[in-house]
Amino acid sequence: MTRYLLRITSIAAALGLWQVLTEYDVDVWLRFSQFPTVTDVARAFAARLAGPDYWTDLTDSLTRIVLGFLLAAVLGVAAGVLVARSRLAEDLLGPVLEVIRPIPAIALVPVAILLFPSNEQGIVFITCTAAFFPVLVSTRHAVRALVPVWEEAVRTMGGGRWRVLGSVVLPGALPGIFGGLSVGIGVSWICVISAEMISGQYGVGYRTWQDYTVVDYPGVFVGMVTIGVLGWVTSTAVELLGRRLTRWLPRTSYVPAARTPRVPRASRVPHAARVTRAARTRAADGSAADSAAGPAADSAADSAAGHAPKQPTTEEAVPHDQLI
Repeated sequence: MTRYLLRITSIAAALGLWQVLTEYDVDVWLRFSQFPTVTDVARAFAARLAGPDYWTDLTDSLTRIVLGFLLAAVLGVAAGVLVARSRLAEDLLGPVLEVIRPIPAIALVPVAILLFPSNEQGIVFITCTAAFFPVLVSTRHAVRALVPVWEEAVRTMGGGRWRVLGSVVLPGALPGIFGGLSVGIGVSWICVISAEMISGQYGVGYRTWQDYTVVDYPGVFVGMVTIGVLGWVTSTAVELLGRRLTRWLPRTSYVPAARTPRVPRASRVPHAARVTRAARTRAADGSAADSAAGPAADSAADSAAGHAPKQPTTEEAVPHDQLI
């Protein structure tokens, strides 16, 4: 409950700071005088929610992101497993994939315009390409990191290639696969919004860019808030699905360490006094050990306790060589 209160408080504090900076037109290197206030954005948001265009844009963007991301998930996992498990596939596909991977997906917009007959298909292609490579790389590393003993155990019990794939490879690589999916969904949102701004018809990115061209800044911030909320919802959905499918994994969470109670200053004992007290305690309680250690240990303990070395008082305590 405390964590939720902290999160709500942080959002409220950020909105309050935004309102103050824009309400009083603060221009200290950063120019907040051109920004709309929080109340302006809230009024524009309410007006958009009442109209049909907002929901049409929302539906178009969600359709594109879902189609592109699902295609990327299927193709990325399949290609990652294939490259990790087959040397032939690695030799054939690896160089091509590694050459294409550094190219930003948004730079493929001209290719998509030339390649596909409609803008809708081109945007789905850009979204799929953006999420494909994070999923591919994470899957490949996760499959290669599997312990060979698991596969050997399945093969010892008569399991074939598909049995190994379904019982060992895919379940064992699931944490890595969902790591790639979590990265891929965020990159997909970046690219789908950019593609909609460049060549889209309808969609949140298209509407945000149109608001900017007509100098409707509250509308621009409505689009930004919508993109942020949609990205957060889809990322949370992927994370929850991953936790559900990998519930057999041990989970770690932050647990604050218990604080050591502070000792009052008045009750603290000086270091020299503690050393003297410890030496006296050892000298008093260690008679048996001292007898075994001999007179040299007695002298050391007495020196540590701050006393002069004891002289032998009985004949049994006198060393043998002195008696002779």
